[in-house]
Parts: sequence; structure tokens; C-alpha cells
Amino acid sequence: MTESTNIVWHESEVTKENRLELKGHKSAILWFTGLSGSGKSTVSVALETALHAENIHTYRLDGDNVRHGLNKNLGFSPDDRTENIRRIGEVSKLMVDAGLLTLTAFISPYQEDRDQVREIVEANEFIEIYVKASLATCEERDPKGFYKKARLGEIKGFTGIDAPYEEPDNPEIIIDTNQLSIEESVERIVSYLKENNYIC
Repeated sequence: MTESTNIVWHESEVTKENRLELKGHKSAILWFTGLSGSGKSTVSVALETALHAENIHTYRLDGDNVRHGLNKNLGFSPDDRTENIRRIGEVSKLMVDAGLLTLTAFISPYQEDRDQVREIVEANEFIEIYVKASLATCEERDPKGFYKKARLGEIKGFTGIDAPYEEPDNPEIIIDTNQLSIEESVERIVSYLKENNYIC
């Protein structure tokens, strides 16, 4: 990929600190990762709803939604998956600068890719949330019918079947959706945000 040249960053007079003061809470990336069917999107939607009810400024980026526009030219090869996450990371960084709690729901199967997003924001601005569910559970749920197609060979390179998923090394939060309800999952994340002073 060709890098841009002859460009200079243009600073704004309104800083991130100004935006955070206006909003009354911290900004960060809440990075939901896990197998397809683990509950990433479901939990992130419920969490955003709960935060919005508390007047917390949020935006949610979902894997399928982003591939309708920003990343519609990317497939599911390892290189395309890495580029998908790189772009989402950069968009999320801008949203953090805007003062938003940014919820991202992506399989993001590679630890290195997730770590690279963590590295482009400030310390404590990346919260890795591992939405954990067994492969058997995810296959049983199979909300989009992808596992069935992957098992039949109709989808190649599907995470968990014939492509790897690297569990997070040390996530800030683990949500085991084999054990926790949606409500319990949201409560756990909200408690973390309050205990670590992201929100009041």
C-alpha cells in the first residue's frame, strides 16, 4: 500500500480534553473480539443502549456494517483482515479524539492486529473485551448460517473452522456468554467503566 506524502497534520484549537470536559466522561475504544456467534454485536448493542440512557456519548462500529461502506473492497484473506482492523483502528482513534466511547464489534482474530490498535491510542484508551463462547455454542447459535456453510465447504477461510482465532493474551474484560446473560454482560462492562473512572 502506497503511503501519502507531502502531508502535514493540522491541529485544532478545540482539544480532546475540551471535548471530554464538555461530555463529562472519558473516551476510549471498547474492542469486542470473539468468534462469530459469540455475542459481540448483541452485547455491544445492549451496552450502547444502556450507556445512551445514562447520557454517555457513544458510537458503535460493527464488522458487517463497516464492510458495507468503508471496507467494502476488502475480502477475508489474512492480509485483508489485517487491513480491515487497521482501518477500524484509525477510525476509532478519531472517535476517541472526538470524546466518544467507541464500541467496536469485530472478530479480529489476530492478536497482533488488536495490539496494533492498542498502540495507536493513549494508555487506558483501549479496552479489550473478549466475548468468549465455545465453538460448539457458536455453531449451535449460528445466527447467520455461516458455520453450516463453512462446514459444507461453501465458505473458505472461516474463523474457527479453517482459519485461526487467537484468544486475547490479557484482555481487560472477559464476557463468557456461555454463562452470562446479555443483562449480566452489560452490567459487568458498565461496572468496569465506573470502577476505572471512564464514566460516573
